[in-house]
Amino acid sequence: MPATAPLAPDRFDVDTPALLVDLARLDRNIARMNTIAARLGVDLRPHVKTAKCTQIARRIVGGGTGPVTVSTLREAEYFVADGFRDLLYAVSIVPSKLARAAALVRAGASVQLIVDDVATASDIAVAAQREDVTFEVLIEIDADGHRAGLRPMDPRIVEIARGLEAASHLRFGGVMTHAGASYGCVGAEALRRHAELERSAVVQAAAQLRTAGFDCARVSVGSTPSMSFAEDLSGVTEARVGVYVFNDLVQSNLGVCTVNDIALSVLATVISHKRDTGRVIIDAGGLALSKDHGTAGQAIDYGYGQVCAIDGQPLADLRVVEVNQEHGLIAPRDASASAAMFAALPIGCRVRVLPNHACMTAAAYDTYQVDDGVALQRWPRCNGW
Repeated sequence: MPATAPLAPDRFDVDTPALLVDLARLDRNIARMNTIAARLGVDLRPHVKTAKCTQIARRIVGGGTGPVTVSTLREAEYFVADGFRDLLYAVSIVPSKLARAAALVRAGASVQLIVDDVATASDIAVAAQREDVTFEVLIEIDADGHRAGLRPMDPRIVEIARGLEAASHLRFGGVMTHAGASYGCVGAEALRRHAELERSAVVQAAAQLRTAGFDCARVSVGSTPSMSFAEDLSGVTEARVGVYVFNDLVQSNLGVCTVNDIALSVLATVISHKRDTGRVIIDAGGLALSKDHGTAGQAIDYGYGQVCAIDGQPLADLRVVEVNQEHGLIAPRDASASAAMFAALPIGCRVRVLPNHACMTAAAYDTYQVDDGVALQRWPRCNGW
């Protein structure tokens, strides 16, 4: 721990809490995943639910207009309004939401949908005909029992594809999956095995469809941990990954990145010393940091975030141990280090807090403060559904 933590340099003179992005780290993370995708021979369809920012998305796609993956229709509308034209809405569609998706198609976008239910596919066909808009639809495959989708050899997969092909305003596009259980893997070997499990499941489903006579053009996988450790993606056409642009403490515990690869942090101000309880209090609490405690069951429990000096260097023994709505309480891992903590973090100084879960932390903000090493740029982000 440094003897003192200096007050913020001029470029960090913004109201706190603030959502800070290290531009150099962001660009390195983007380049790293581009290299992985190129080595594995798949297209990237980045999941923009993490960043929800067109400036960041354009850095990922090389300044183009897609392809991207979204998780809310609000995201889709925001990206289409800024010129993006190729979007996959990667949440099971229901008829009540089809009108908003249809409006995006009328605005000139290609919006692909996903389903995992026979009856829903039939209802979507009726709704699409009513809207007089044609959609490409993918079938969601459950690779690991984590969430939605059908198991790879479920006969309903073929039944859904048959219904999609028969519909006047739908066309079958392929299969997709998300290996969400990869977040529970421990160690590189376990992640490599899970990446193969993900690949195998979706390729098996595609093979079943082709045997039944369907052209399964899209075979899509998606998970930052599995993509980061995949050794072979034969049979896969695209990968949907998102949190890698920022990374977070959960990802560092998984071995996807190091703490020094985390591009997102919350800039906070020390507002009080509680010497009787051994706590430093900052103005970033449960709303600013989120209450995601995803590292609790991992090798290193970071509480509600790793505390760093204003220059981004981790103060290794300091973490946010408790949060109230607008208060974050910092404590050392070793209570005997409290005196040094108070000396290092005087009231009024600024710290950065690395998040457990970048997506959840960013959701509280409508603006990024992007640090290019010289000045801060304000980049807006969208929220809502």
